[in-house]
Amino acid sequence: MRGRGRLLGIDYGTVRVGLAISDPDRIIASPLTTYTRQGAEVDAEFLRKLIADERVESLVLGLPVHTNGREGIKAAESRQFGVWLKEVTGLPLIFVDERFTTADAENALWNAGLSHRKRKERRDRVAAQIFLQAYLDAKCPEETEILGLDE
Repeated sequence: MRGRGRLLGIDYGTVRVGLAISDPDRIIASPLTTYTRQGAEVDAEFLRKLIADERVESLVLGLPVHTNGREGIKAAESRQFGVWLKEVTGLPLIFVDERFTTADAENALWNAGLSHRKRKERRDRVAAQIFLQAYLDAKCPEETEILGLDE
């Protein structure tokens, strides 16, 4: 994943998917949009168009793990979504730890003075921005083992 080219950060959800984008030099992550899922075919078409329009070269998918580093049902769903994403886009994909990003996004939006409705509308894309920026700040490492917070 090292190199140049835009990365698409994806905060997976069964109803909504938050999307964030990096600049081509992989320095800054910005929230992009929140997509409401509509079924596999429509979702694939939307993502392929977005990837082409934004010239995305790789995907960074959040992996919701427990604080002890173990994966639960949501992490398994995210991994399954990742397999599907690779199939429909043909792009490389890496999973990154997304612990606390939704809470961090909610806090940032709350501190910005946004209403409940506006926070809900933007939360997923800001969460994607937070973990994508953390990945960029770490210099886009290859996937590593996700550990518990006490390890």
